[in-house]
Amino acid sequence: MTNSPQIRVMLVDDHAMVRRGLATFLKVFDDLVLAGEASSGDAAIKLCAEMSPLPDVILMDMVMPGMDGAATTRAIRRQHPEVQVIALTSFKEDSLVQSALQAGAIGYLLKNVSSDELAQAIRAAHAGRATLSPEATQALVHLASQPPTPGQDLTAREREVLALMIKGDNNNEIAATLVVSPSTIKSHVSNILSKLGVASRTEAVALAVRHSMVN
Repeated sequence: MTNSPQIRVMLVDDHAMVRRGLATFLKVFDDLVLAGEASSGDAAIKLCAEMSPLPDVILMDMVMPGMDGAATTRAIRRQHPEVQVIALTSFKEDSLVQSALQAGAIGYLLKNVSSDELAQAIRAAHAGRATLSPEATQALVHLASQPPTPGQDLTAREREVLALMIKGDNNNEIAATLVVSPSTIKSHVSNILSKLGVASRTEAVALAVRHSMVN
């Protein structure tokens, strides 16, 4: 790898022993070089703002006190879109995988990954290619197979009507509040029941409360 350009890698983890281990790992590979370390999300954002040149790839812990890895990734990617982030964590929960990738991480790996696999993931990230652990891939498959959250297709007006239904108002009271005709409200209620797949106002209200559809 001596002929390859060096890839600048930054480490973000609140555990000093983890950072020390990763720093030692980087020394094994001629094309990987330690660009900097941060023990928190805030420190990582500050360090990135001060670094020149920027790191090419950041190994980001997902679960840290204060600002978590997803929020840190989002902030860094917003300010420095050329910097690639690999989530490197001990956790494989579906929600963590989803939040990391939505924040802009290009990879998601568990900390038990082998040195060679991590090195390859860093090189792939530098080249703009994603690397996911089998567990992260499975989490994405699981998320994709979940039914959509009820109420996502409700219009803003239908959400207003639903909120008043939850309050206990009847059609005439809702019409007076929204300054429209009762027949218009009747139409909105019908659409709400249809979109939620329920047969009654009571069911609609129960479903709305259970899924926090309105504030």
